Amino acid sequence: MMCAHRWLAAGAMAIAIASPAQAAWPERPITLIVPAAPGGTTDISARLIADKLAAKLGQQVIVENRAGAAGIIGAQALARAKPDGYTLLMGNIGPNAINYALYKTLPYKPADFTPVTLVISVPNVLVVNEASPARSVADLLAQVRQDPAKVSFGSSGAGQSPHLSAEMFKQRAGIPGTHVAYKGAGPAVAALLGQQFTFMIDNLPSSMPYIQAGKLRALAVTSDKRLAELPNVPTMAEAGVKDMVVTAWFGLVAPAGTPQDAVDKLYAATRDVVRSPEISERFKAMGGQAGGNTPAEFAAFIDQERVRWKSIVDAAGLVQEQ
Repeated sequence: MMCAHRWLAAGAMAIAIASPAQAAWPERPITLIVPAAPGGTTDISARLIADKLAAKLGQQVIVENRAGAAGIIGAQALARAKPDGYTLLMGNIGPNAINYALYKTLPYKPADFTPVTLVISVPNVLVVNEASPARSVADLLAQVRQDPAKVSFGSSGAGQSPHLSAEMFKQRAGIPGTHVAYKGAGPAVAALLGQQFTFMIDNLPSSMPYIQAGKLRALAVTSDKRLAELPNVPTMAEAGVKDMVVTAWFGLVAPAGTPQDAVDKLYAATRDVVRSPEISERFKAMGGQAGGNTPAEFAAFIDQERVRWKSIVDAAGLVQEQ
């Protein structure tokens, strides 16, 4: 009998030693895919939290930019990744909400992803080059109506919140404008600095340094109230553009089927990082608000966003082939 007990105990120990993978997550570096070019809010927020997450998890978090196709390239890469917790996406309002309404076909679907937590939410800002004669939204609208054929607006990519925000602005203000898409906010901001188009509605963090440096002029923000960081910039409503409140969001997403233990550890670590005084203050200085909601709350939020943006895309007649 004693021998049998020893054999069972030895067998249990052998099994525990042979399969420690899930309990030990993470055992190697984690790749965080950014579905946009460097310089935009997706990239900025990913890089701000990467080192802090690495310290919490005990493994390096490597940020990898996979720009292009309105975030589709990066989102598809995550959907195809092994669901082991070692490949993540800094998801956002574009590839994880707007794209489902904007494109008739996509190489991924909502069920391909496991939401982890919201990282940051930010308002958008209507900006022009400092050399522009427009010093207010009214000035910009007058300029557009005077010579509509010359009006164009840039964005970080088709389907991203800056693009859809500008389409909303056109609808609300009753103005024309040709869309010029770039592979991320960084290239789009650089083009506006080079006066390549008339205006842009950008995620605030990527334009903020240039607003503060006087190289871009902020005409209005898409928040429901003025921002402490830009107290002299009116809201869209104050500027005369009604029903124009838009919040862009960015958060961690894992492949569907990722072990719950890894999701739980990742959520707890990210929540602690984004709500830490250092990171939350950095986000606030960018005009953003720290996240940290639970995986279930984040999943419900993304579902609501998909429904909301579908109505906006349908109303604008923007549905297109992928």
